[in-house]
Amino acid sequence: MALIPIAPAFTDPSPLELPLFVSRIRAGFPSPADDFMDDPLDLNKFLVKRPAATYFVRVEGDSLQDINIHDGDLLIVDRSAKQSHGSVVVAAIDGEMTCKILDKKGKKLLPANKDFKPIDIADRDDVVIEGVVMHSIKCHLK
Repeated sequence: MALIPIAPAFTDPSPLELPLFVSRIRAGFPSPADDFMDDPLDLNKFLVKRPAATYFVRVEGDSLQDINIHDGDLLIVDRSAKQSHGSVVVAAIDGEMTCKILDKKGKKLLPANKDFKPIDIADRDDVVIEGVVMHSIKCHLK
């Protein structure tokens, strides 16, 4: 899965507060609309916890499709987040960027698509974890 760099997050993003309804929306049977609103939601604060360490990147490819990360999705990546077993990470392998699931126990980068093979990183010096994927954003318009 190749990654297309977009831009770093702003170090001091302007607030963008939008209405957040108190009730949740059903994906099954409709329910009566709720006019009550919670405090406004600032997407900058909600999605970007550490702006100076955060960047955006667009996904190219389908090696993570089984965990719902698809071609064209926008990833929000935090360079300072703790890399733990099972984290989705952005890694540079010999200078080439990829996005995979970190398997710390097996020392591999795992795909989430049976058509792709894991990448063994046990004895490699050319692998750098560039950050942890915190969120993915997808566009639902076709």
